[in-house]
Amino acid sequence: MRRCPISYDECEGDKYSLGGLKKLSPRLKSLKDFPFSAEDQVREAIARAAKMSIQGVQPKLSVRLNLRDEIFEIVDTGGRYIFKPQTKNYREVPENEDVTMRLAKLIGIDTPLHGLVYSKDDTMTYFIRRFDRAGRNKKVPVEDFAQLSGKDRETKYDSSMEQIISLIEQFCTFPAIEKLKLFKLTLFNYLVGNEDMHLKNFSVIRRDLKVELSPAYDLLNTTIISNTREELALPLGGKKNKLKKDDFFVYFAKERLDLTRKSIEQTVTRIVKAFPGWTDLIQKCFLSDFMKTQYIDLLNERFSKLDLA
Repeated sequence: MRRCPISYDECEGDKYSLGGLKKLSPRLKSLKDFPFSAEDQVREAIARAAKMSIQGVQPKLSVRLNLRDEIFEIVDTGGRYIFKPQTKNYREVPENEDVTMRLAKLIGIDTPLHGLVYSKDDTMTYFIRRFDRAGRNKKVPVEDFAQLSGKDRETKYDSSMEQIISLIEQFCTFPAIEKLKLFKLTLFNYLVGNEDMHLKNFSVIRRDLKVELSPAYDLLNTTIISNTREELALPLGGKKNKLKKDDFFVYFAKERLDLTRKSIEQTVTRIVKAFPGWTDLIQKCFLSDFMKTQYIDLLNERFSKLDLA
């Protein structure tokens, strides 16, 4: 039976479940295929790059939902969603990012609405709702950590996890709360093989005079698509790989983040309890069987390395 790429619910006779469509809008009853092939989307992203307010190495499109015609449309301005198509360089990135973001949500990491949609060539495109827009497309103040530290796209890897902590202490309203979020996110990234959390993938957002870490974005298992030897994009204790249990729980959590034993244990317990749900979710997701096996094997390896299995 077909699964809805937005809700993962089973659906009969259509590509999307009613519950999945309702996540996009309570008024949406159906959704047409995105009218661009994967190649078309890449070309459109390149052609429109200078006009759009979104950047990055991976091709991205600014998109809005046309409720009347029940279809997503590309726009240069005013888009409420970001679309990421399939690319030739790396396999199944949209499916990978979608399930990884769902794994994050299962352990309480804040994530925006996201999912997959079918394109006209029957490939899947990843979408995420913009969290830097509110109401009638009002801009919400968001700055990534490259901007906060005076870095740019070329120097986004020139930092460390220790410097991330310093930026949280400098800019966040309640640093202690954000440090616990950082610990969970960093541990999560290690476990799921996301070794591309550079400065531009951390951001702060201002809401009601409070500055805090933004919802998570750009989370995916890069290890199974790039065969990298690194385990973190930014060094922790001077290391990007061969990280051990004490690096996370003693050096990072206790010494640098100053977290209590109870908060560390609660975070770890939640992740360990989520593991069966993670494997179930990966089995349900839209990755190929080969990539599902690769993903689960990596999870088992990383959990074992930290004595969490």
